[in-house]
Amino acid sequence: MNKKNVLVVDDSAFMRKMISDIINTSSSLAVIDTARNGQDALAKVKKLKPDVVTLDVEMPLMDGISTLRAVMREIPTPVVMLSSLTKSGADKTIEAMSYGAVDFIAKPSGSISLNIKDIEAKIVKKVEHATQANYHLVTKQTQKVDKNTYKPIISNRPIVAIGSSTGGPRALQQIITQLPTNLKAPVVIVQHMPKGFTKSLAERLDKLSNVSVKEVEDGDLIEQSNVYLAPGGKQFKVKEVNHQFVAEVKQDLPVNGHQPAVDVLFESISELSDCHPIAVVLTGMGSDGAKGIIQLKKKHPRTITITQSKDTCVVYGMPQSAEKTGLVDYVKDLENISEILVQKIPKKR
Repeated sequence: MNKKNVLVVDDSAFMRKMISDIINTSSSLAVIDTARNGQDALAKVKKLKPDVVTLDVEMPLMDGISTLRAVMREIPTPVVMLSSLTKSGADKTIEAMSYGAVDFIAKPSGSISLNIKDIEAKIVKKVEHATQANYHLVTKQTQKVDKNTYKPIISNRPIVAIGSSTGGPRALQQIITQLPTNLKAPVVIVQHMPKGFTKSLAERLDKLSNVSVKEVEDGDLIEQSNVYLAPGGKQFKVKEVNHQFVAEVKQDLPVNGHQPAVDVLFESISELSDCHPIAVVLTGMGSDGAKGIIQLKKKHPRTITITQSKDTCVVYGMPQSAEKTGLVDYVKDLENISEILVQKIPKKR
């Protein structure tokens, strides 16, 4: 089997050696070279044309964000960011996702992580997945082409639930920033992401959007025209208290390896007595969300289900699994999903 070539970029010689050794344990990957900073990396990407680049966020001379933007502009290549678990590191990582990075890995103990081998399996898995990603999306100029008219739902209690994983931050930005301030529905989201990074994502979306976006907290009222993002490391459910939607957020067991999990959110909404769910499954690896769609359709047959099209997914796994249930109403290009939501949901007066 031909191995995929990887370029490892980090300003620490120790980290370059450790990450290279970890990647080389994979039967499908081989480190072709390393780079010590962004300028060095850009030159080697052009010369070597690796299949994947692992890129440190914080480097001298040319930082990870600047390097990523240059790579995507000049020679688009799948990139996996490596970030420290600091607020600054998380903010820059979320920014990198919007510029086309396929995924990211959180270093367990800062820029120089002596215990990097603790996440060896995660590093290998994410780099392997990056070799299969539809990274050409970042160079594609998209525009809304859907001319359909969608009949509004007749309900006083619509609720939009969105699940996403690999490639999700960029997809969420495309959708959430197109929603109007008078949307007569709350939006609840599970994005597979570790603790700390979800808060940065919520803050970025809030700054860019007309609607209010926050990392949800236990006990929050789930209100119209607001967007609630599940925190990393906790499960997010919606329950009903005195005829109001309320968030239940707590650390629990992972479901299919995920916490937060899309299935947990979807299945909690299926238990609400009076609502009209709209469930959206976006780009991501695996099948999270498919079981939840089955439960939603079983308990609320009028549930509207939407998946992101294969052509616009970074990774088609989650939408494909949802579509295999036979319960998906619309398969749409990413740039057209917000249009369905806007037309389907009544507006506040």
